[in-house]
Amino acid sequence: MSANVYAIGDNIVLKAGLTRTATGDRTCRVVGLLPAADRGENQYRVRFGSENFERRIVESDIDTLETASSAKKDDVSADDAGGPWLKASSIRIGK
Repeated sequence: MSANVYAIGDNIVLKAGLTRTATGDRTCRVVGLLPAADRGENQYRVRFGSENFERRIVESDIDTLETASSAKKDDVSADDAGGPWLKASSIRIGK
């Protein structure tokens, strides 16, 4: 049994296929890890931001090159922010 490559909360990009077009948004978030399938591939439960349900995918459905390049972009943008994501001055409390 191979170890899971992706963890809960990771953003991944799926390969274009019959239900997913190359021009559409193929980025989704891993929300669960499932036991390996009969072929030994890791399985993941993922959710797209525009959908209100989860999908089960196997590791071969993931576009590893696109996922790696999008992860590098996310790391650079997070470092550029330079501050906390929650600002105390933006919190409003009702009286």
